[in-house]
Amino acid sequence: MPERPPSPWKSRPARNLHDEPEANAEASPSRRDVELRIYGVNAVRALFARRPQAIRKLYLAQARIPQLQPLLRWCVANRIGYRVVADEDLQKLAASSHHEGVVADVLREEALALTTWLRDLPPGPQLALWLDGVGNPHNLGAILRSAAHFGVAAILLPKHSPLALSGAAARVAEGGAEAVPFVRLGREDNAIAQLRGAGFALAATLVRGGADLFAAALPARLVYVLGAEAEGMDADLARTCDLRLSIPGSGAVESLNVAAATAVLLATWRNRR
Repeated sequence: MPERPPSPWKSRPARNLHDEPEANAEASPSRRDVELRIYGVNAVRALFARRPQAIRKLYLAQARIPQLQPLLRWCVANRIGYRVVADEDLQKLAASSHHEGVVADVLREEALALTTWLRDLPPGPQLALWLDGVGNPHNLGAILRSAAHFGVAAILLPKHSPLALSGAAARVAEGGAEAVPFVRLGREDNAIAQLRGAGFALAATLVRGGADLFAAALPARLVYVLGAEAEGMDADLARTCDLRLSIPGSGAVESLNVAAATAVLLATWRNRR
């Protein structure tokens, strides 16, 4: 087994977190705004590959030491505390049994402004997702995973949407959360005008009543607008969109889960390119 690099926390107890408020207490609102606790091997590795400077603390199982040697060496070199802890402590830190042996406290990445994102967007075909009410973290994670796989340029969030990356979403995304930026929209009519000015068409995704996705002409620059899990899309926003699309099926079930539908939508657009 590779030797474990010395931890900056070496002089402190390293096995039991039961008496540490910092590890077990809920973060204050101000801290939650700037920090995020992520877990899962692929989620942590992806963040380390792209934003190592965002890592603030690391907790891991003994069995993960060989796999995470580069990360541990980086922590030592940059005086970032890491600690080897028991599985029960990892479960408490992650508030999940799906921690996969590693938990990290990291700085959140601030969402981009729409103007900034459009300014830096390369020319040519581009695809984005506008999430109009999606709230389930596991759905968000699955959407991010599909978005990363199909090369989606951004996740667009309405001005007052409370949706944000969580540890559960980052784990389900399997690294996809680091590949797809979040963009915060301004006023809806202004955002739509800016997107159209950059050559994007907007496509409302509807359970029923839309054109057949598989037969529709899909523009090279497209924003799919996805509604909430239960309520679907806002009707006024759907009417504002340039296209209204539905995924045809057998009728045996009412519709696909929003994350599954997203994968179908993205694959269909990608296939036309």
